[in-house]
Amino acid sequence: MSQAATPESALQQLQWRYATKVFDSSKKIPDDAWKVLEQSLVLSPSSFGLQPWKFFVIENADIRQELLGHSWKQAQVVDASHLVVFAIKKDLNAADVDRYINRMASVQGVPAENLAGFGGMIKGFMEKPPYPLDMDGWSTRQVYIALGQFMTTAAMMGIDTSPLEGFSPSKYDEVLKLGEQGYSSVVVCGAGYRSTDDKYGEKPKVRYPTEEVVEYIG
Repeated sequence: MSQAATPESALQQLQWRYATKVFDSSKKIPDDAWKVLEQSLVLSPSSFGLQPWKFFVIENADIRQELLGHSWKQAQVVDASHLVVFAIKKDLNAADVDRYINRMASVQGVPAENLAGFGGMIKGFMEKPPYPLDMDGWSTRQVYIALGQFMTTAAMMGIDTSPLEGFSPSKYDEVLKLGEQGYSSVVVCGAGYRSTDDKYGEKPKVRYPTEEVVEYIG
């Protein structure tokens, strides 16, 4: 039986979280905690469960230094304990659906042909969507769901994160050779522990009042 966080502790960690500007480069995320963050990516929800993504964890310090030059010199790229590049699977197609259906059949222990109807429904959505749809744009929106899950999981464990859109995706793709693998970078997130030098860590959050951003329609 799972043990849920209390409402009080969950809210406390959400209030504690902020987009870390300065990481303490001497502090590393313990392996057991990182494995949870890794699984937060694996377990992220996506439309149809299709998982149109891959997450690249950049461990090589020289590569991180090179990426720094393509990230508006934001030091989080080199100082964070872990750096994750969130990428989409480009040009998602019927073959990707077949791969997913085969995986579902294997995990759930059912014949793939039993899932043919579900697979056909996904392919129909991709081929004739009910609204104007760019598949790479759709996949990008799925990736941001994974980013949110990653950041929230980190906050629940007292681990800081810093999401970054201020980088050159084409340069990241070139350095990491993502295009050759059929992927394209969308957003980057550093994870680690805040430095005491980060003046933003103690500043109060600036948010609109709840009643201005949440409306109940009865």
